[in-house]
Amino acid sequence: MKYVVLVSHGTMAPGLHNALKMLAGEDREDILSTSLENGMSSTVYAENLRKCIAGITKEDEIILFGDLVGGSPLTTAANVIAEQDLLDKTIMLGGVNLPLVLSAVLMKDTMDTREMIDSLLLEAREELKEFQVTSSELEDEI
Repeated sequence: MKYVVLVSHGTMAPGLHNALKMLAGEDREDILSTSLENGMSSTVYAENLRKCIAGITKEDEIILFGDLVGGSPLTTAANVIAEQDLLDKTIMLGGVNLPLVLSAVLMKDTMDTREMIDSLLLEAREELKEFQVTSSELEDEI
């Protein structure tokens, strides 16, 4: 199975997980999340992550999304995944957002993982744009 694992500072990862349930289905066992909350030690966070990924085996793949490249949640996750001997089955991306993760969840089982990541990175670059609405457009909708 290909798992999408979300990690972050604060409650971003669990929040994304919740939004994914709304958009991609409530009963998804292939989406996991945990976070480094304010005041939490890295030891407690690492243990929470171990519990989070406990069901992942060496036959599975992990697509790990973190909020910040180089941030404690992502680097600690990399260390925990390495100690579980799953690093060679893991692709890690930082700078997560909802459209990126939703696309990953919907595409992961239909594409080669490397091709999917390349597509996701391209899509993420193209999707970040300013949203503008003029007041006349709002009046037309009312």
